[in-house]
Amino acid sequence: MRPRGGQDVRPAEPRTRVNETIRVPQVRLIDDDGSQIGVKARDEALEYAWAKNLDLVEVAPDANPPVCRVMDYGKYRYDQEQKQKLARKHQSTITIKEIKLRPKIDPHDYATKKGHVVRFLRQRDKVKVTIMFRGREMSHPERGRALLERLAEDVSELGVIESAPIQDGRNMVMLLAPVRELPPTKPGANEAPAAETAAPEPEAPAPAAKKAAKPKAVKAEAAKAEAAEPVAAAPEQEPEPTST
Repeated sequence: MRPRGGQDVRPAEPRTRVNETIRVPQVRLIDDDGSQIGVKARDEALEYAWAKNLDLVEVAPDANPPVCRVMDYGKYRYDQEQKQKLARKHQSTITIKEIKLRPKIDPHDYATKKGHVVRFLRQRDKVKVTIMFRGREMSHPERGRALLERLAEDVSELGVIESAPIQDGRNMVMLLAPVRELPPTKPGANEAPAAETAAPEPEAPAPAAKKAAKPKAVKAEAAKAEAAEPVAAAPEQEPEPTST
C-alpha cells in the first residue's frame, strides 16, 4: 500500500499549560511557598493565583488530578533559560578536523599540513590524519605509517595519539587528540627558592663614615694641642756699643 502524499507533520512538543489553558475541572493546588492547599476547582485555583498577582502553572499533568502550582511564570522561565545557558557554557564541544596526506608529500606541503594540525590542536579539536595510497603505493604501507609517526612526533607537545595508524582499504588513518592542560602552579610555590637565591643586601655605609671621621678627630686634637703649648720667646739682642 502506497503511503499518502503530503508533508510529514512532526508531533507537537509538550507545552506547559498556564492559567486558562488548563482544561481539567479539578487540580491539586500548591502554593508559591511550596505548601499543599489541596484539591480545588480550576476556577477557584485561578482566582487564588490571580489574587496574589501570580500564575497558575500545571507542573504534573499526568497526576490524578493534575498538580498545579502558584508562581510567577515569567520569572520561572527566565530562571530555566539561565540554567540552560550555564549548562551549555560548561559543556565542552570537541569537533574532529581531517587532514589528508600522500605518502610522497613535498616538504613544503608537509610543513603547511603540519601547521594546520597545530592550529586545530591549539583550538582543542581532534585531528583525523589520513594517508591516501594510489596504485603501487599500496605495496609500501610502511611509508605511510612512518609519515604518520613523524607527524605525531612533531606535534607531541600539543597532541597525543588517540587512535594508532590503522589501514582502512586504500587509506591509513590516525587520530590525534589535544593534550590535557597542565595544572595551575600554586602562587607561593616559587617564593622560597627565590628567597634562598636572593643576592645579599649591601652593607650600610655607617662604619665607613665612622672610619672617615676618625682622621678628622685626630687632626682636631693635634690642632688643640699645638694651641695649648706656650710659644717660646725669642732671645733679646744686646744693643751694640756706640763709638764716641
